[in-house]
Amino acid sequence: MQPSSDIRRLIEIMARLRTPEIGCPWDLKQNFATIAPYTIEEAYEVADAIARSDMPGLKDELGDLLLQVAFHARMAEEAGHFAFGDVVLAITEKLVRRHPHVFGSEAGLSSDEVKGRWEEIKAEERRGKAQAHESALDGVPPALPALTRAEKIQKRAARVGFDWPDIEGVLDKIVEEIDELKAADTDAAAEEELGDLLFSLVNYARRKHIDPETALRNATLKFERRFRGVERRVTETGTPFEQTPLDALEEFWRAEKAEARS
Repeated sequence: MQPSSDIRRLIEIMARLRTPEIGCPWDLKQNFATIAPYTIEEAYEVADAIARSDMPGLKDELGDLLLQVAFHARMAEEAGHFAFGDVVLAITEKLVRRHPHVFGSEAGLSSDEVKGRWEEIKAEERRGKAQAHESALDGVPPALPALTRAEKIQKRAARVGFDWPDIEGVLDKIVEEIDELKAADTDAAAEEELGDLLFSLVNYARRKHIDPETALRNATLKFERRFRGVERRVTETGTPFEQTPLDALEEFWRAEKAEARS
């Protein structure tokens, strides 16, 4: 079977891999639950390629992510639920429905108005699927990264009016949570208070229009760059890292910070 840029070839290849006796033993053993972690991993690898501005890598990672869609759609088709074409139909219908300013009669909206209209349409869709006693928080996937899910939960609550009136209230809450973390007298209490503090910090990020996942990822990358710089400086001294005094390491760290800012 030859490769092709036609999406139908990918669907054919996936069907072959899942065909008993002539397919791939590993692919045949998989189910939705076993493939889901790979789907999440591939999404993160797409994000990583974007962060590194690696366009050849992005092309490959997008292909890997597309394979995950084809894999799930094939398993769903085998079970009689839906096929790949139904996935395409669903997303094209959704895009047309959520862009009335492009495909309908609501032309001339600003970027902010478009975003607001998008949220209104999503809310209408949720109401259409709603069952009795629906919560404003329904539909936020539990499997999302914790920071991302916290932000989405907060946005849902804010949408129905459950929110601080201003940023000062959020900052006061952060200070309160820090004090409670300091007062925690057991590991369990510290864990709970740390969670509350992180949740409050996400709330601050939301109010300041900062993506908390991106902020933490960038902070981690910054630490990594500086720590590697400290390692290089220690290596130049000829002393093993573990035997280097802490005050010397702190000096190297400050030098890395200064160099990064210059």
